[in-house]
Amino acid sequence: MGGYPVVTWKSYSHAQRRLPPKYRLAKDLPHELQDRVNALPQSYRDSPQAAMLFEAMIDEAMDDELEAPPISVVNDVTDEGAPPWEFVYTNQMWYGDGVPPPDIKNLESCGCVGRCDPKSKTCGCAKRQHHHLKRYISNGTIPKSWNGAPFVYDAKGCLQWFGMPIFECNDFCGCDDDCPNRVVQRGRRYAINIKRTENKGWGIFNGQKRIPTGSFMGIYAGELLTVDESDRRGALYNKFGRTYLFDIDFHHMDVEEATYSVDAYHAGNVRFCNDRSFTLSDSLFLNHSCDPNCEIEACYINEASVEKPLLTVFTKREVEPFEELSFSYMGSIDDETAKNAKANNDAVYAACHCGSTNCLGVLFS
Repeated sequence: MGGYPVVTWKSYSHAQRRLPPKYRLAKDLPHELQDRVNALPQSYRDSPQAAMLFEAMIDEAMDDELEAPPISVVNDVTDEGAPPWEFVYTNQMWYGDGVPPPDIKNLESCGCVGRCDPKSKTCGCAKRQHHHLKRYISNGTIPKSWNGAPFVYDAKGCLQWFGMPIFECNDFCGCDDDCPNRVVQRGRRYAINIKRTENKGWGIFNGQKRIPTGSFMGIYAGELLTVDESDRRGALYNKFGRTYLFDIDFHHMDVEEATYSVDAYHAGNVRFCNDRSFTLSDSLFLNHSCDPNCEIEACYINEASVEKPLLTVFTKREVEPFEELSFSYMGSIDDETAKNAKANNDAVYAACHCGSTNCLGVLFS
């Protein structure tokens, strides 16, 4: 047109796919701030200024969810000013050695204009989500149809089905940012606090408002590792009795063993810690409960590989104001297994201090 090429969204999207994908390398994790703070006297690290600095670090890391409410650090239990400065607070995934970059060349995208219509026969993302839900529909886990089907979110952006993969629209889709199939990428909507507990270290607590069932709370971020590197680190972590590793082996992946694992020891946000004593100050942030109110779901956005989903945290029931957020480190365990573990003093398990009415008394160490 007039001697100039006409740029459409389709041509722009195709051009972007030919560029190298954007991702972060674990070897580039910044740690200057943590090193400086840890070099300061303990008196400073236990001061209110340390808490303010920790909050500022979190705020800076939230550049990908600018509308999310701020996170406050609260300690009414000990003299600690803030959680330990042993890790980089981040909402991003940092790729370790041997982990391939995001696969965007094979990523399915939609060409929808405006908001995706789940009833559309041409929406590529609706087709992809339905394809991965077929097994759950056929075995009766979920019905054949629901409001918003085949997308898994309701009109308010709450997750309707748990324990199955989520496929959101991505950067190469034509739909708008307020598309109903963009929830995780829009970020957290509810205020939370990082608060010191009596016997579980630091935990994540709800703010003043009730959180509905199915609300997105955050990504379990950290280093994305090969399983070989994860095993090597796991052996080291076991020597001091705790681990921040999460193997990516969801059942929809149909794999016997995980290929990748997420490690939140050096970097992360809503990380959890399997700590045998549960009295150490570095047991943070998403603690275990035998009656959890959150669950981790596999979510795919800018990644075509089924082996590398984001680990996303959603509420599995309503969360009351000021209630602690938690999920189960155990998966499925029955009362008989718990009794045998306590009777035999099984080293695989540790005492649980979650405080729920149906507490089994043990959890994986």
